[in-house]
Amino acid sequence: MVVLKGVPPLLSRELLYALARMGPGDETILADANFRTSSLCQCGPTEICADGLGIPHLLEVVVKLLLLDSYMESPAAIMELVPSNRTRGLQIPLWRHYKYHLPQAGCTNSLEKFERFAFYERSKKAVAVVATREMALCGNVNLKKGVLAPD
Repeated sequence: MVVLKGVPPLLSRELLYALARMGPGDETILADANFRTSSLCQCGPTEICADGLGIPHLLEVVVKLLLLDSYMESPAAIMELVPSNRTRGLQIPLWRHYKYHLPQAGCTNSLEKFERFAFYERSKKAVAVVATREMALCGNVNLKKGVLAPD
């Protein structure tokens, strides 16, 4: 195994490779434990296992490496609450973590929200789906890679 200096140990070599091969506009999904990763990845995205990791910690590390798309209204998207959870007033504490960590990668706009099945459809076009053990509801987040600006 090759160890690289400065690479956070949370990132597996598979995840590093997926992030490195993403081009501008490509997307990756950090998926919670309830996301249907295996069945969705049969349609194309690479399935990457991040057992034991929660999304906030993984997101904190990924946004230090991944340049987010600054041309998009929002380069980060989440799966919105289903109507019954919205009616009950369910709160998603993870979203506060996302709103804290995403600006570090240049995401200054609010998180875009997609209806559950629209989020699944969009996820089929992702480069990778990272299956975490995040147990919080609605933890899924879609990240779109941006373009390096000339100096």
